[in-house]
Amino acid sequence: MNSTPPFEKENVAVVTGAASGIGRAMAERFAAEGMQVVLADVEETPLAQVEASLTAAGATVIAVKTDVSNAADVENLAQQTLDAFGAVHILCNNAGVVCSRPVWEHSLADWEWVLGVNLWGVIHGIRAFVPRMLAQKTECHIVNTASILGVVGGAGEGIYKVSKHGVVVLSETLAAELAQKGAKIQVHVLCPGWVRTGILDSERNRSQSTSAPQIGSSRKARAEMEAGLAPAEVAEHVYHAIQNGDFYIFTHPEMKAQVQERMERILSA
Repeated sequence: MNSTPPFEKENVAVVTGAASGIGRAMAERFAAEGMQVVLADVEETPLAQVEASLTAAGATVIAVKTDVSNAADVENLAQQTLDAFGAVHILCNNAGVVCSRPVWEHSLADWEWVLGVNLWGVIHGIRAFVPRMLAQKTECHIVNTASILGVVGGAGEGIYKVSKHGVVVLSETLAAELAQKGAKIQVHVLCPGWVRTGILDSERNRSQSTSAPQIGSSRKARAEMEAGLAPAEVAEHVYHAIQNGDFYIFTHPEMKAQVQERMERILSA
């Protein structure tokens, strides 16, 4: 564990999926530390509302409408960040969606939508921001939002799991390669359990051209989400993990038992 110095007020944090949920909470946490924050989200009206709220509280923020599944949008986000603040010190690739049904029943459009946001969004973020971070030669951090479902198996949430497993191994690979290079960039992967967000209603952000009739989330799933952690608690985990140099960020330590079960099945095969 490598401890990092406290953040300076001139530090710049970029957060995708910042209009709600975990993304908004992380943006608020960074702003509370006096950082300059770049808010990115595909939902324009909620994004503007978060920007107004943080500005009214005295924060220095800009909002950039961004579809993270679109490489040009993420490149634009990176350039607008540098144009506004001259640097980026924290990147949170956080935007995410979910689409639930048995894997064989998903349409090609389902796969493209979920992987486009959850996995390609992180890929685009890495491609757009890492070269700029390397050029800065300053202490930087990348937080990729995966899920506890990115490190376990079992039935259900197939596309989501595929996307989040991809985020975990992508983060592990990125961290190892940056370490080999001696880069001043630390990588962190967030693997939360249930958190009180609106992700179960993420179909609201799906274009009509890629939509298909959806099976509503189960009552059990919604009940578990309502009983989950507040996004602000997750943001606190993230903030302290960045300060402490922790790679894996588990917000629900009790769920590690599921990870252990899976690892034991693999090792005993």
